[in-house]
Amino acid sequence: MNLRTERLQLRPFEADDCQDSYEIYRSAETCRFLLHEPWSESTKEAEFKTLLAENHLSEMTNLHLACQLEEKVIGDISIWYTDMKETVEIGFSFNPNFAGQGYATEAVKAVITELFSNKKVHRIQANLDARNSASAHLCQRVGMHKEAHFRQDYWNKGEWTDSFVYGLLESDIVANLELLDD
Repeated sequence: MNLRTERLQLRPFEADDCQDSYEIYRSAETCRFLLHEPWSESTKEAEFKTLLAENHLSEMTNLHLACQLEEKVIGDISIWYTDMKETVEIGFSFNPNFAGQGYATEAVKAVITELFSNKKVHRIQANLDARNSASAHLCQRVGMHKEAHFRQDYWNKGEWTDSFVYGLLESDIVANLELLDD
């Protein structure tokens, strides 16, 4: 999957993207709500191999898309099929130095459009730590609906955490467009 937006190129990761990826994932704040610990100088190569290997979306393989601004990778959007028919889950991590400029919203909207238009996806969902307000706001900005709040349902990094589930159907997008036309 290769996509262009007004300011970004979204594409599978390439070997030269390791250092930019490290800048995203070395941050304790970025990794606070993720399932893995921050990357270190000694682990970055091994961690980066996963991003490189997951370069094609199918029911058996995950996809990581590098979000490139000019010559710099500033984000990672991951996509994988769930066990439910025609349903994918998305996750996203962005370099905190580029926050607040709309890049994540722009990238996630492009991925959503591609998934519904060309991948025959019925539903897109995002599961996130309920404390992750930045990701919750991003889900809302791209039109996703908060569908669930599970209390202390996930054990991660030594503690029970609450989870939010956001979801989006293609019909939600059509309905929103029709409201804009009125």
